[in-house]
Amino acid sequence: MGNVALDVARILLTPVNILEKTDITHHALEALRSSKVKQVHICGRRGPLQVAFTIKELREMIKLPGCRSIFNTSDFEGLSQYVTDLPRPRKRLTELMIKTALGKPDGKEAERIAMATNEWHLKCLRTPVAFLDDGAGNLSGIKLEINKLQGEASIDQKIISTNSTETIPCGLALRSIGYQGVPIDSNMPFNIKSGTLQHADGRVLHRPGLYCSGWIKTGPMGVILTTMTDGFNTGKLVVDDIKSSRLSVESHQKGKQSIFNILEKKVIKPVGWKDWLEIDKEETKQGRIIGQPREKIVDIQHMMDIVQ
Repeated sequence: MGNVALDVARILLTPVNILEKTDITHHALEALRSSKVKQVHICGRRGPLQVAFTIKELREMIKLPGCRSIFNTSDFEGLSQYVTDLPRPRKRLTELMIKTALGKPDGKEAERIAMATNEWHLKCLRTPVAFLDDGAGNLSGIKLEINKLQGEASIDQKIISTNSTETIPCGLALRSIGYQGVPIDSNMPFNIKSGTLQHADGRVLHRPGLYCSGWIKTGPMGVILTTMTDGFNTGKLVVDDIKSSRLSVESHQKGKQSIFNILEKKVIKPVGWKDWLEIDKEETKQGRIIGQPREKIVDIQHMMDIVQ
């Protein structure tokens, strides 16, 4: 269970009058106006200590207007004793989940929850095993295998099946199972299991002058800021290698022009910074027409027409 899963649930359950003030696309907004979704279950194979979402996304879900959060209390009972030794971000996240699951809201928060018409469920230790059919070709539910954690409580705990199952009736199912990197060159040192390039601090092994950053380096983890920071660190690594002469930058090196030559031969137009600014200008212009910050362009050909 990661940030994308929570983001999908948040969009499905956020009141339309709030979404109208965002840069969500017009066609998506119109579809959500007619949505009948009132309940969302977010299911993950492992337990609370292994969730992949961050505290910011969780807090947004917990405070979602018109929506209550429902956690399985048995997943969190006794978990407080393991919180102290967790890394600070994981500790704060776990404490918020425990408070949500076991705490007793009062005052305005209790009133807000009581008046909620929507709800979302955090279901840990559940592995989807089958989509169920209503007999007419429509989804009617999901069959889930119930797991249990094995070993001492930690972030690295493994799961085993209890051989028990449960079924959740539903009319819509969305997968959010993360990103899996794939090799683009058979000569690249690649770890198929983790979906990442083999590297040392961002330097690709056995390929001098080749670097990596982001999820192809770390696997799917963190948020946009995490990936940005990793990109900056890899960039600094390149500069440091140039300064120390570990990386050759002699004039005979082809550089970025060699990439442009390949793209030109394949009749592929690269989109540069100035091109992006033109797309951004058009999106904000269209957004003003319908009273939103922007209207995102989702058609690639439309984008290319703008920058031609």
